[in-house]
Amino acid sequence: MFLLHGWTASADLNWYPFYEPLAEHYRVLAIDHRGHGRGIRSRKPFRITDCADDAAALLDVLEIPSVIAVGYSMGGPVAQLLWRRHPRLVEGMVLCATSRTFNSRPRERVRFIALGAAAVGAQVVPRSLTRDAVARFIENRRTAGPTEGWAVDEFARNDWTAILQAGRSLGRFDSRSWIGEVDIPTAVVAVMGDSMVAPRRQVALARSIPDATLLPVQGDHTVCVTHPHRFGPVLLEACADVAHRVASAA
Repeated sequence: MFLLHGWTASADLNWYPFYEPLAEHYRVLAIDHRGHGRGIRSRKPFRITDCADDAAALLDVLEIPSVIAVGYSMGGPVAQLLWRRHPRLVEGMVLCATSRTFNSRPRERVRFIALGAAAVGAQVVPRSLTRDAVARFIENRRTAGPTEGWAVDEFARNDWTAILQAGRSLGRFDSRSWIGEVDIPTAVVAVMGDSMVAPRRQVALARSIPDATLLPVQGDHTVCVTHPHRFGPVLLEACADVAHRVASAA
């Protein structure tokens, strides 16, 4: 299982509750996307297509012939693009809390335009000031628990200029014209109380992919970390469904 995390997170922040349960059944690989966590730092503007190519390059370096790509939120578009751009590498997909597009309503377009403007602004603000502002933002939300402290430290690793650019790139993503061409086993985990990615969009994604399995889970967009006991069994069911169908096809 190739785990692809969501926007502003890192692989560990997104997936740490599920490494061991997944590893009981599968070989597990996770990547930090560029600008996130320990991911690649680049002067190039962030593009989700580059994240897909980064993932493909990692698989080639590790000599892994094919994977089931498991994408959460922004990781969903990365998984979709990995299949579209490097189809030989992807034999199945599990798409969680994600969509075909994130920018079809006027309010959403305004939000992503604002992110784009913030990304441009971040490029001309001295990095020391940006780091200080982020540090204050995080410090105000620090709690006493050891897990929360680790999460804050992990969150602070992000390159926040790249993160803002990632939001703009996410706003431009749209797979509606080609997602129906997906010809590999796919499952969609739809988060039915999601306030970030509308549940109807998650259901529409499942309906757009031939023979996709739709598995609902109750919770908000961060259910994977706030209620892992609720999300985990559905994730495992989705992975098992896709892995079984991949094995049957082989």
